[in-house]
Amino acid sequence: MIGSLNKRIQDCMAERKSRRTRLVTKDGRCNIEYGNIKYSKHFAFLADFWTTFVEIRWRFVLFFFIASFTLSWFIFGLLWYWIARSNGDLTWQSPPSDHTACVDNVVGLTTAFLYSLETQTTIGYGGRALTPLCPGAVALLIIQSLVGAIINCFMCGVILSKISLPKKRAKTITFSDMAVISPKSGSLCLSIRVANLRKTLMIGSQIYGKLLRTTNTPDGETIIMDQVNIDFTVDAGKDNLFFVCPLTLYHIIEKNSPFFEMAVDTLHKQEFELVVFLEGTAESTSSSCQVRTSFIPQEIMWGYNFLPIISRSKEGKYRVDFSNFSKVVPVATAHCAYCYHNIKGHHHHYRDGNENQGFEVIDINDPQNVTKM
Repeated sequence: MIGSLNKRIQDCMAERKSRRTRLVTKDGRCNIEYGNIKYSKHFAFLADFWTTFVEIRWRFVLFFFIASFTLSWFIFGLLWYWIARSNGDLTWQSPPSDHTACVDNVVGLTTAFLYSLETQTTIGYGGRALTPLCPGAVALLIIQSLVGAIINCFMCGVILSKISLPKKRAKTITFSDMAVISPKSGSLCLSIRVANLRKTLMIGSQIYGKLLRTTNTPDGETIIMDQVNIDFTVDAGKDNLFFVCPLTLYHIIEKNSPFFEMAVDTLHKQEFELVVFLEGTAESTSSSCQVRTSFIPQEIMWGYNFLPIISRSKEGKYRVDFSNFSKVVPVATAHCAYCYHNIKGHHHHYRDGNENQGFEVIDINDPQNVTKM
C-alpha cells in the first residue's frame, strides 16, 4: 500500500513538473506580471481613472462605494455642525427661547450627521428642516445636493459597467478540456470543440490560434515567446460563424503546420502552448468580447475523436447533449502526419501510442431471412 502511495505521489510530481506554467489559463486569464515600471508611469492609471475603477476587483469597488458615501456624509455633517455652532443653535450654547436656528433640530454632532445623510439621500423624515435665515446653509445645501448626485452617477456607472463587461459574456462560452488529433475529410486535423451556453447568438464570430514556444534563430538569438499563427476552420468556413450550437474547430495538419513534425510518441515531450481565440459580438448587448483558452501537449490526445452531441427529437427539435461535450473515443489514426500523407497503408495505434500490428478479420454469416412476403 505504501509503495502504491509513493508511486502515485511520484506520478503526481512528474505530472506537475511536465505541465509548465501557462501563459493563458484554461479560463482565459493571462498569467503574466510586469516589473520595473517607473513610478512616473503610475500616474497614467490615475489619469485614466475610469478604466482603473472598472477593472479593479469587486472588493475594492464595494469599499470605495461605502467609503465615498460615508465620508461625504461625515464631512458635510461637520460643515452643518459648524454652521449650527456659528449661529448658536447647539444645546451646550443655551440658545434663548425665541432663537431661530439655521436648521431645525440640529443641536449636536449626531443630529448634524443625520441631517447630512437625510439631505444627500433625499430621505426627508421631516424632523429636521432648513430655515431661510442663513444664506450659507442654503449654499451648503445646494453644494451637497450636487456632490451627492455626482457620487451617485459615478458609482452607479462603475457598478453597471463592471457588471456588463464583455468578459462576463465570455463565461458562457466554453471550450473542450482536451484537443484531439484524428483524420477528418481526407486530412489529419487537430480538433477543438466550443459551445455557446446561451441561446442568444454571437454575431460575426471569428476563430484563430497562436502557438507559443521557445525557438532559437540562426543568429543564436533565443525567442522566449515565439508566436506561430494557427488557422482554424469549421465545415462552413472560418469567418462569420453561425454559432447557434456547439462547433468543432479544425486545424489541418499540413506541411506548413507546426504539428507536421510531431508524432504520437513525441507530442507530449514537446514544450509549447496552443492558445485559441474566439471573437464576436453579443447579440443581446452589441458588445464585442473575446474568449480564449490554451492547451499544452499533455492536453492533446492523438488518435481520438469527439462523440456526437447533436441529435433531432421526434418533435423535430434539435437537441444538444452536453454530457458528451468533452468525451472522446479512440479512432484509427496514423502515428505521425508524415506517415499519413506519404506512406500508403499507414500504421494505426492504440490509445497508449503503441502500433497496432493488424486487425483481426472475422467472418460473420448472416442468418437466413425467415420472413417471407
